[in-house]
Amino acid sequence: MLSRPQKKSMPKLLSRQYGSVLIESLVAVVIFSMGVLSLVGLQGAMQKNSSDNRYRAEAQLIAQTHLANMMAYGSDAATYVAQVDRARIRSQLPNGTLTFSAITNSMITVTVGWQVPGGRQHQVNASSYLFDEPSDDEASSVRI
Repeated sequence: MLSRPQKKSMPKLLSRQYGSVLIESLVAVVIFSMGVLSLVGLQGAMQKNSSDNRYRAEAQLIAQTHLANMMAYGSDAATYVAQVDRARIRSQLPNGTLTFSAITNSMITVTVGWQVPGGRQHQVNASSYLFDEPSDDEASSVRI
């Protein structure tokens, strides 16, 4: 008759290691998941900073454009300021605002502000001299 092979008992050391590969695999998955979550968070922060920089560049361009247009108007810059469509900036920047303020008779500051929903208020200032006041020497040489 054929006899059945007898089961050999495993050594005690080997029997204690059952499941260690599973635990090592779970720890590796947890570490990998933490890395992936960190990358997702970094991507979100980069996207937010990118949109902030885009709005800042757009605001600076708007301010510089208005200053250049006022320089083209020269001493009649007040007419340009009266004609500016201030509501148009809301289509260019989120919650955009546009203000003009004269520091002196010939220097003006353009302030462009914006605020993304749920964010804080930002603003960009651009100042320039629109025209030079003629000095006494220049005024006398023009009259001659």
